[in-house]
Amino acid sequence: TGFMVANLWATSRLLVNYPEPYRSQILDYLFKPNFGASLHILKVEIGGDGQTTDGTEPSHMHYALDENYFRGYEWWLMKEAKKRNPNITLIGLPWSFPGWLGKGFDWPYVNLQLTAYYVVTWIVGAKRYHDLDIDYIGIWNERSYNANYIRILRKMLNSQGLQQVKIIASDNLWESISAAMLLDAELFKVVDVIGAHYPGTHSVKDARLTGKKLWSSEDFSTLNSDTGAGCWGRILNQNYVNGYMTSTIAWNLVASYYEQLPYGRCGLMTAQEPWSGHYVVESPVWVSAHTTQFTQPGWYYLKTVGHLEKGGSYVALTDGLGNLTIIIETMSHKHSKCIRPFLPYFNVSQQFATFVLKGSFSEIPELQVWYTKLGKTSERFLFKQLDSLWLLDSNGSFTLKLQEDELFTLTTLTTGRKGSYLLPPKSQHFPSTYKDDFNVDYPFFSEAPNFADQTGVFEYFTNMEDPGEHHFTLRQVLNQRPITWAADASNTISIIGDYNWTNLTIKCDVYIETPDTGGVFIAGRVNKGGILIRSARGIFFWIFANGSYRVTGDLAGWIIYALGRVEVIAKKWYTLTLTIKVAGRRKKT
Repeated sequence: TGFMVANLWATSRLLVNYPEPYRSQILDYLFKPNFGASLHILKVEIGGDGQTTDGTEPSHMHYALDENYFRGYEWWLMKEAKKRNPNITLIGLPWSFPGWLGKGFDWPYVNLQLTAYYVVTWIVGAKRYHDLDIDYIGIWNERSYNANYIRILRKMLNSQGLQQVKIIASDNLWESISAAMLLDAELFKVVDVIGAHYPGTHSVKDARLTGKKLWSSEDFSTLNSDTGAGCWGRILNQNYVNGYMTSTIAWNLVASYYEQLPYGRCGLMTAQEPWSGHYVVESPVWVSAHTTQFTQPGWYYLKTVGHLEKGGSYVALTDGLGNLTIIIETMSHKHSKCIRPFLPYFNVSQQFATFVLKGSFSEIPELQVWYTKLGKTSERFLFKQLDSLWLLDSNGSFTLKLQEDELFTLTTLTTGRKGSYLLPPKSQHFPSTYKDDFNVDYPFFSEAPNFADQTGVFEYFTNMEDPGEHHFTLRQVLNQRPITWAADASNTISIIGDYNWTNLTIKCDVYIETPDTGGVFIAGRVNKGGILIRSARGIFFWIFANGSYRVTGDLAGWIIYALGRVEVIAKKWYTLTLTIKVAGRRKKT
């Protein structure tokens, strides 16, 4: 069965505070059937409090006795997707895990029962609090799997009446999990889908020998230019043609994170300016539509799929009820390189391709034709409906002239549509003056708008002990380091604003909770985040509960510009102000 999709992690941060109607329009372009990308699958991160590429996502259990199913934005996103497409498939996968699961180790498999319990509570909570049915659950993104853990997870799911939730493993390479499944009958039984990342359109023999469904469970990750669209068009076809993969999942859904973070603009579309409402429906959305609008999960690939003589590929799918969809791509090497893996050279040139419909398909009178041409602006078409093909006089045979960097979909379905809205507002920089007092009585989201946590988790906190101006606050809530997926920093940090600001003043009221060892900083000109956060440079102004202050040139605190004593204690509010001016070639603070 064939289908295709998209997903995200810490990449939709800026989407939630888009003003309406733009937020709903963006969601329509992604999820509304027969409108835009019409996605079949939404795969989300199970927040684990750790850095997962472009930020941290909060866990539903920060601490051992804590449970909260209203943190972060994934619940909201899944509900918005379901609202538009009730049949969308939902997948959950952990990247990091809260620290308490590791019992002092940076490892989720210390107590297998406990980790399985933690993951199952997320699935149960999705249903209980949001009426969301999770369809597939993963193990640990791009890290080790543990066969005993997978077995325990299956047992625990069954004991909770969640037999319908399927397990996908191991969201890494094909080799290890496939070989293990062939040698271990019980593991073989409990893994429903083998998911590999960035397979370069190829699977391996062991994976195919299992007879299980094979998915490219993370792919794309490429700048959403026309070359990114070419990459996406090529792998959507060739993941099946070369590797028998029946699902391809794009990282990431929508580029809704500050563009200077790692993998900026590597989403199917771009929505990174909630302050202006500006967004861009990029070409990968329309490349997706060539497949998603004319197939559904449960459709079957025909055996007649393959490569074209002069480059490119074709696939054909049917619902088994008489419908037929053929998708042809002729992406050139130059215009379809994905970010990874390496793509060996191949040649694509102009050709004529003849297709013949036989058997029950020979009675199809007409095929709708949808066309995309990527590349030069003058020749560019995105998801354009052409005149339909009449087949009755030609014995089910037709010939297409194919040039490079084109996509054709030929289909019996008449429901295809290129959805559109009026152009959104013009792009604008982050406002040059910005303030937030966090005065929100019942926040809809746990996180304040535009803040992007990079280590630690910052949440709205109503401070009951202070009826005054510090009643409403933003609080860093983690009390220990998570089981990390990336190299989280040693100090918690959330970023906001514009990376290009040079002369600026930052003013903030701060409160240190931990006596003696606690501290807090504000900073400007922070130059990186995401998986690179540990090495972030900038101007950092710190105060510590032991009565000292520092100004450093980095988050790690190695580059010291100034230090001294200051009357500061924990459990008291202070106002910090940091003014940064560029003087000649030297930074001054």
